[in-house]
Amino acid sequence: MNLLLKNIKQLIGITENSDVIKRGKAQGEVNTLDNAYLLIRNNIIDSFGPMHDCPNVSMDTHDCNGRLVLPMYVDSHTHLVFAESRAAEMNMRLHGKSYQEIAEAGGGILNSATKLHAMSEQQLYDAAHLRLENAIKQGTGAIEIKSGYGLNIEDEMKMLRVIRVLKSLSPIPIKATFLGAHALPHEYKNNKAAYIYLVCNEMLPRIAGEGLADYIDIFCETGYFDLDDLKQVIESGDKHGLKAKVHVNQFSSFGAVKMACKMGALSVDHLEVMTEDDYLALSNANTVATGLPLCSMFLDIPYTPGRQLIDKNIPLAIASDFNPGSAPSSNLNLAFGLACAQLKLTPEEAFNALTYNAAFAMEVQHEVGSIQIGKKANLILTKPANGLEDIPYWFGDNMIGSVIV
Repeated sequence: MNLLLKNIKQLIGITENSDVIKRGKAQGEVNTLDNAYLLIRNNIIDSFGPMHDCPNVSMDTHDCNGRLVLPMYVDSHTHLVFAESRAAEMNMRLHGKSYQEIAEAGGGILNSATKLHAMSEQQLYDAAHLRLENAIKQGTGAIEIKSGYGLNIEDEMKMLRVIRVLKSLSPIPIKATFLGAHALPHEYKNNKAAYIYLVCNEMLPRIAGEGLADYIDIFCETGYFDLDDLKQVIESGDKHGLKAKVHVNQFSSFGAVKMACKMGALSVDHLEVMTEDDYLALSNANTVATGLPLCSMFLDIPYTPGRQLIDKNIPLAIASDFNPGSAPSSNLNLAFGLACAQLKLTPEEAFNALTYNAAFAMEVQHEVGSIQIGKKANLILTKPANGLEDIPYWFGDNMIGSVIV
């Protein structure tokens, strides 16, 4: 694609380099340029600047009069590949059942695993492809996708092969995460050690051998997997060159953040329940804290304490957690609004959490996440707007006019 964007009301999220993640005061700093142009050559940001310096070139031109231009969002935590919805579980929750009670009744992750097992790889791909297209239309310009609804070697690999095909065909960067330790299958209900052995010593070598995963993950939570399991999974991932991106502190805090940080996890995700020890561990690590406000809204559980994390100089990213059970939405515009209204972030802090910092949480910071010469021209063009704050302010509307991918 070669395209000249002219008369941009405000170009938002400009960087000269993407070498250092934003934390503390820097998380609220967003460089902008009023009345700007941006030139795209071969799908890459070639140049930008004030309109009085706009080059006279012969190419397709788009007049952005009254509109903002910003980098597309980076969704660093999703479960986009799944079989079917679990809408019936929402009804159970509305009748007073908790997330844990629904799981114990045969719902939750095991429900998704049963449905996925019955689907062909082609059916799974077709459904995931439509979801990916919808996420892109809502502003997502890079995405991480987890397995975890297989819970056996063949179905986990089936999911990861689908992600590999999405990677090869998608116009946006995609990273794949192996989440075999998502829940205990029925047949291992009373033998967790045997299942962790299966994940680390049988599933992982085959998955890594075929290059199907970029990262490894585990749901470290009361009733699921504990600190010993977390340690084994991260160590096994290290042996195969897979960094950890882990689910921690969704319902309880028992040292998982500290262990994950100590072992070099790329990110710790959820963090709805936090202690001073958790904050201390993150403040002394290079691990990205990732909040998932759509999950908190849908399950009616506490929100990640974003304000406290930023005030404690901890780099924060925001992602969708798109999945069929606890966050059936890939709408990061809504996540933007919740980050401001519920996590108490400023629009600038939330914007960086959804773009620049989120790119670090899936190691695509040199490809996307900001307006920078040489990066992919994955851009959001808003509807006519006054400024960045209009996106979270009009949280019930879609302020995106179009996307360029």
